[in-house]
Formats: sequence, structure tokens, C-alpha cells
Amino acid sequence: MEDQLGGEISMPIGVQMNYPRLALAALGGTVASFAFGSLVFWLVPGLVKEGHKYSAVFRPKEEMMTVMPIGLVATFMAILVVAIIFAMIHQGGSGITAGARLGVLIGIFVVCAFVLHNYVNLNIGLKLALGQAVTYFVQWTIVGIVIGLIYKPVAPR
Repeated sequence: MEDQLGGEISMPIGVQMNYPRLALAALGGTVASFAFGSLVFWLVPGLVKEGHKYSAVFRPKEEMMTVMPIGLVATFMAILVVAIIFAMIHQGGSGITAGARLGVLIGIFVVCAFVLHNYVNLNIGLKLALGQAVTYFVQWTIVGIVIGLIYKPVAPR
């Protein structure tokens, strides 16, 4: 199969996607994401306090808990997509380095497409937006590293 520029779109020759490792990488990335998020809530209470200034924008904690299953599934699905991208583009070498590189790129994407977009559209302050930007950037970098540590392609036969 060729892309629009005439380049080949495929896994490296002799490499097959490792579906059990893909699922494990997505699960590990999800655990890392929520662990880091919990750590941020605990270590940086000022970010939560800043969010409380915008009660017209954010749901109350009790209401948020009722829709939390949607957030859990959506987060897992997003991380699964990133793990699939990693599996498709990783050419070998250090999984940690490749995962960190992908995590940084996804982090930049999330900051630009989500955080800064929300800053423009929602009535939130710059301090909250910058706090979210740093948090999501680091969070996605960690997720990329975890995916890179866990995912390994099927060995060629």
C-alpha cells in the first residue's frame, strides 16, 4: 500500500504487530496516566484550586464521578491508539527513546489541539491553561515511555 506521496505504508519487513503486547502497553500507559494525574492532584493542589475558580466550566466532583467511566474508557482508547501508532512506526532500537519521542510529539499535539484550544474557547485563565499544558505534556511523555518499555514486536520467523 502506498501513501499519497508514493511512499510505502507498512510495518518494517518481517515484523508483525504483537497484539497481546499492544493491549498490555495500552493498559500500562493508562495506569501510568492515571497514576501521574493522581500524583499531580496530590502534589500540586494549586492546579485543582485554580480549576475551582471556574465552576461554570467544570462539573462538581460528585457529578464528575457519575461520568468518570466515560473518561476511563476514552483515556484507554486514546492510549491504545498511541500504542498502535508506536507499533506502526517503531523501527527498532531503544523502546524508551522511541516512546519518549512519540510521547513528546503527542504531548505537543494535546497541548495545541486541546489545552490551548480550550483556553481560546472556554472562559478559563492563563494560569490554569499553562498548568494543564505542563501537566498534559509531561503525562503524555510518560505514557509514551511506558508504551516504549512494554511494547515489543513479534520476532521474525
